[in-house]
Amino acid sequence: MVFRKLLLFVFGFSFLFYAIPSRAQVGNSGSIEGVVKDPSGGVVSGANVEISYPVSGYSRTVTTGSDGTFRFTNVPFNTYHLVVTKDGFASATEDVDVRSGVPATAAISLKVGSASATSVTVEATGGDLVENDSTFHTDVDRGLFAKLPLESQSSSLSSLVTLSTPGVAADSNGLFHGLGDHAENSFSLDGQPITDQQSKVFSNQIPLESVQALEVISGAPPAEFGGKTSLVVNVTTRSGQGETTPHGSVTGSYGTFGTSNLGFDLAYGGEKWGNFIAASGLNSGRFLDPPEFGVMHDKGNEENIFDRVDYQFSSADSLHLNLAYTRSWFQTPNSFDAQFASPWSGVVVDNGGLDPLGNVVGPTDQRSKIGTFNIAPTWNHLFSSSTLFTLGAFVRRDKFNYYPSANPFADLGPSDLQQETLAQDRTLTNVGARSSVSYVKGINNIKAGVVYQQTFLTENDHFGIVDPTLNAPCLDAAGVPVFVGNPGLNDPGQCGTATSTNPALYPAPFVANPSFVPILGCIDLTRPTPSAADGCGTASSATYLFHGHGDIKEFAAYLQDTISIKNWSFNLGIRGDIYNGFTAQSQVEPRLGIAYNIKQTNTVLRVSYARTLESPFNENLVLSSRGCEDAVVANLFASLGEGCTDPNTGALSMGPSSLPAGYRNEFHAGLQQAFGKYLVVDGEYIWKYTHNAYDFSILGATPVTFPIAWNNSKIPGYAIRANVPNYHGFTALVVMSSVAARFFTPQIGGVGAVPVTPGSFSVFRIDHDELFNLTAHVQYQFARRGPWIGFNWRYDSGLVAGPVPCAGGNCANGPLGSDSVVDASIISPDQQYEAGLFCGSVRATPTTPISSSLGPNLCPAAQYGSTLLQIPAPGKEDDDKNPPRVGGRNLFDVAVGHDNLFHGDRYRWSLKLSAINIADRTAVYNFLSTFSGTHYVTPRALTAEVGFHF
Repeated sequence: MVFRKLLLFVFGFSFLFYAIPSRAQVGNSGSIEGVVKDPSGGVVSGANVEISYPVSGYSRTVTTGSDGTFRFTNVPFNTYHLVVTKDGFASATEDVDVRSGVPATAAISLKVGSASATSVTVEATGGDLVENDSTFHTDVDRGLFAKLPLESQSSSLSSLVTLSTPGVAADSNGLFHGLGDHAENSFSLDGQPITDQQSKVFSNQIPLESVQALEVISGAPPAEFGGKTSLVVNVTTRSGQGETTPHGSVTGSYGTFGTSNLGFDLAYGGEKWGNFIAASGLNSGRFLDPPEFGVMHDKGNEENIFDRVDYQFSSADSLHLNLAYTRSWFQTPNSFDAQFASPWSGVVVDNGGLDPLGNVVGPTDQRSKIGTFNIAPTWNHLFSSSTLFTLGAFVRRDKFNYYPSANPFADLGPSDLQQETLAQDRTLTNVGARSSVSYVKGINNIKAGVVYQQTFLTENDHFGIVDPTLNAPCLDAAGVPVFVGNPGLNDPGQCGTATSTNPALYPAPFVANPSFVPILGCIDLTRPTPSAADGCGTASSATYLFHGHGDIKEFAAYLQDTISIKNWSFNLGIRGDIYNGFTAQSQVEPRLGIAYNIKQTNTVLRVSYARTLESPFNENLVLSSRGCEDAVVANLFASLGEGCTDPNTGALSMGPSSLPAGYRNEFHAGLQQAFGKYLVVDGEYIWKYTHNAYDFSILGATPVTFPIAWNNSKIPGYAIRANVPNYHGFTALVVMSSVAARFFTPQIGGVGAVPVTPGSFSVFRIDHDELFNLTAHVQYQFARRGPWIGFNWRYDSGLVAGPVPCAGGNCANGPLGSDSVVDASIISPDQQYEAGLFCGSVRATPTTPISSSLGPNLCPAAQYGSTLLQIPAPGKEDDDKNPPRVGGRNLFDVAVGHDNLFHGDRYRWSLKLSAINIADRTAVYNFLSTFSGTHYVTPRALTAEVGFHF
């Protein structure tokens, strides 16, 4: 009832002004307008007006009209250097601050002089390079990322954020970890909040062709941002307003792995309206990052369309509408085991390579399809030159389908890599409304607003057991689970009288398996005819459907004011969040920041604090919160050792495992320093302490992941960014960071959350902890209309790895391991190969493990190592201080191109050649990560792109 009243309040308050006749912009952009006059007060027409922000490279130019007025629309928030030139007059300059949708105004008076509009060069000063802002952020303009070599074409927005922003750890499949957190990132798309995951295995991103600029907030978030704020990505899309001459481009590319891309964009409009549309299609033989350096079963395609409509009804009212749809289809990449090793050919059973129904199994063939649409209209009304009212609504929907292999037994992996088959059909629909009032006057920049949103979750999961040893009714004389061909043993009551059809594999006598769970016999596809004791009520085994639904309601109200007094800037804010999902939580959150600009030295000092409410991840939240209440799902998870059992008693724990909302205190301190007009360095120290810290777990070895919560986390670190603005065609960007991610048990929410023994609390580094990473990008433009070259160097010290065999300490070691001997049998030969394991001169292959005179899988610790991972020395492993990690890697990318091959004026042809991982370095993003599994970085990938621009 409370949420219904709040929703009525939002719309009631908003529609009071709906019919009132905004030229103001929306979301993350504003506008600059003004008039240019001569010394006598007469208007100056035909003057060139340019605005620029040298740090991001943003620059735009317009010409004054017959009445001397000029206007820039869709200007990303920043401080701009404005220059006006006109033949016969001296140039005039002014700094204009755009921090709100309220239009910024400038009145320029030109003095008579001899400057020529064609000879003036705008150069930055040290003061232009620093911002007196208490929030650490990174600005990226289209001029940079149009030439930046990006690793992922299907998640190019994520790749851009990873390369250009300090504090971001790179992960596979377009995923990035912002400031030590997993998926605690949010996007603001022209003001629309998007807090759900945007990596390409969960959702579809908007095409990079539709983006004008980014502002990535890494500091303490202002009060208007909530939900997931470790990293906030403000996206300003491209607009066609004012484009009286239509312009756009058609591009096509082809490259390694048969990757082809065709794209089209068009901007057109008039003084009061505009339309921008972008469409693209991608097809690739390496759509996702596979668990092998080679590519197997990794095809995918993606189709995007984005449309932005702007309409100016009057000088006070404007409408902005975003429309987008993306569809992607892709295969789950196979490992060597999944592609070539049929488990029914003798790996775990003796059945002649056939499944229980007598069919040839074949390779694993798992696929996914994601459809995403987004509709977001926004209305603006300008009450006065200082007050703006905004009303927006949005609906966004992700529909995710996961398809298992046509033969479910092809999903079984050797060495129990995957013991179940599953299918999934789930939807996530986010609808909401937002309203705000902005007031800019004198020293104050005030914004107050409310946001209401509901997220509707529907999850349909089909589970089936395909490993005959997972819930076998009988054990042989050696205690090994028995499978004796088709139809097998169906009932523990058969064990005492059954005879072995293969005494060499399963010696008699057989005994009943004390761990046998009758209800799981109903979904055990290896036993086509369950026993009556299973209580299935069916003549044959079948997959089990888990159906769940959730309705997550969130309401927020905020008030913030940026107060500028001489050299000081104070960011004062308060936010209230109400979260009502499977659990309920409300919180008042102060946000405070102070910055001081030492203008004599071009130095900005800043400190900030934020209290935030952390909302649980929505993807598979129903399964995670209610799975243990379902008898079949609870027993399946228990049989896999992944939860729903009490570790103190071993009893099945069937009850809700809902994730509580978390809360965080974070502190930031930073410094920004300009060195002349050629270099600006910005650094930040971060300390975050979170109660109820979120992560993801995984069902078996399947692609189904679900959110969980740990007791708390501590995340300290630093982030540094250095920019070299354009200097005679040369620009450079360097970002670096070190962020720790220390999480503390017990698990308190999600499937697997169970009571813990008193005193068993511990700390560990989660798999997105990274000691250091760095990106350096340099770019050079040869002459004004000549070719250009861009170069990337990316260094990653390596994320924390999964269960890597090692010796002594708290290592993952097999049953025969010790402080001096490593037993690698806990992972398959192919996994050993993926990890680059060796024992002396013996290297693992996809079919043979490491070995020594001690036997297969056994290696003296002194001879043991890896070419891809950092493995702790014998007895030195520590989950907090010295966990196993992915090996450090240096990756180099280069792009060369020409934006105007034939020097055309109205029509231009462009050519771009790019090479990713030019050294063809073999490396992994992660190894047996709880969330990601194992994935290799892209091998050398070459792409040629041709474009026609008009």
